[in-house]
Amino acid sequence: MSFGARALIRLAALRHNFNVIKSFAPDSKIMAVIKANAYGHGMVAVAQSLVDVDAFAVARVPEAVKLRENGITTRIVLLAGVLNESELAAALQWNLEPVVHCPEQVELLLNCDQGALPVWLKFDTGMNRLGFAPQDAADLLARLGSMASVGEIRLMTHLASADELDNSTTAQQIESFERVCSGFAGDVSIANTPAALAWKQVVSVGNAANWIRPGIALFGISPFADKTAAELGLQPVMQFEARLIANKALAAGARVGYKGAYVAAAGTRMGILSAGYGDGYSRHFRSGTPVLLNGRRVPVIGNVSMDMIAVDLGPGATDQVGDIATLWGDGLAVEEVAPWADAIPYELLCGVMNREASEIVL
Repeated sequence: MSFGARALIRLAALRHNFNVIKSFAPDSKIMAVIKANAYGHGMVAVAQSLVDVDAFAVARVPEAVKLRENGITTRIVLLAGVLNESELAAALQWNLEPVVHCPEQVELLLNCDQGALPVWLKFDTGMNRLGFAPQDAADLLARLGSMASVGEIRLMTHLASADELDNSTTAQQIESFERVCSGFAGDVSIANTPAALAWKQVVSVGNAANWIRPGIALFGISPFADKTAAELGLQPVMQFEARLIANKALAAGARVGYKGAYVAAAGTRMGILSAGYGDGYSRHFRSGTPVLLNGRRVPVIGNVSMDMIAVDLGPGATDQVGDIATLWGDGLAVEEVAPWADAIPYELLCGVMNREASEIVL
């Protein structure tokens, strides 16, 4: 296959990661978060591969409808809920489970003459983003429970700093959510990726089924700054690659690329790779960013272009046009590359926009 830049999506690694995550919380149900096109990995292919998941979570109605139209019958949770009557109608039509996080959504359900829709009632325990105040739990549960349009009610919150194991915020949020769940007999969900992997107490919250919501770890990325994916037993699902399209001499003092942002300190060989910000390789990557080529790391030099990047191959380099370079993946984790663009792995993965279709590897 001819390609410029491409993302190889290894579904075997995805399934491996799912099993690793499940081993951390074997008694919990799993709601796989596959919003933003499964973090850039291809939402439909990912959903079709995760046959043992208990539910999927997406951000918006069109994402959920796309899954249903492609034959996904597993439960689907709408993390942002529904915002108007047409979205509510879609949730009813496609058997979706909206999160309810604001008074306007409660009113939508109150005025609905159809049902009964399963909902996830969300409380803000310290994230200060979406959700109701914990002290309103009893009134909200009573109100929703009286509505003909509402079926089973489940509770949810979101942790703000679970990736920081010494941050007291998480313990405070867990305690707050435990108070919300006290006396509640339905399912609950609190654990995002880092909580599922490191905060064991989250899986015992509630009196019924406890749901974990893994996202980034499914794709082989560590949520922790001080722990690698390999240390957690995870494998990268995305292998982001480009081809070498030129190997040419670069003289000492020569300026490279737009604005002449890089000046060669000595004579060397320069390689041009077929990836740029048009493919999702951030223009914020600085000179020095590592790229893996023929078993060695070579640094990016100069500004990233729309279709190309330049790398210093080193004096006497014999790399051939057509050789494949790894921008991140096996041997070069995206967690290591991201700081070179002042980015986080989530941002880089979601930003991969190949003009050629990504290749799915079973």
